[in-house]
This record gives sequence, structure tokens and C-alpha cells, in this order.
Amino acid sequence: MARDTVETNGRGTRTMENIAYIRQMLAELRLVAENEGAEMLCYLIEMAYVEAGDVQSGRRALSIHHAQRDKASRMPL
Repeated sequence: MARDTVETNGRGTRTMENIAYIRQMLAELRLVAENEGAEMLCYLIEMAYVEAGDVQSGRRALSIHHAQRDKASRMPL
């Protein structure tokens, strides 16, 4: 997705709009999962919802810095 060149607190306006949209969709998916009795899906969707909220509020970075990550073990998935 293309990012807006206008910055808001160091983040593109379009990026923050996309995060807000994702969070809204996660809330709707959470309701669907709850209606189906899918407890594990509810939990995972809630975690993603919280993460999106943290990104929106600036408490969490948008992405992990690749230089600080552990290297993959080359184990096939």
C-alpha cells in the first residue's frame, strides 16, 4: 500500500487511517468469532486489536526493527 507523504507524529496519515480500518475490522471479526464460539480465534483477534490500538496511540512501533531480531533457524514451516 502506498503511504501518504504528510506526516502525523512521524507516521503517515494514510498509514494511520489503514491501522484504524484494520482495528475496526478486527472488532467486527471478534463478534463473528464470538457468535461461533471460537474462543481461540477470539483471543487471537483481541490480541491483534490491542496491538493495533497500541500502534494508533504511539505506544508501539509500527514494525519490528529487522536489525534487532534473531536470525531464523532455517527450519521449514
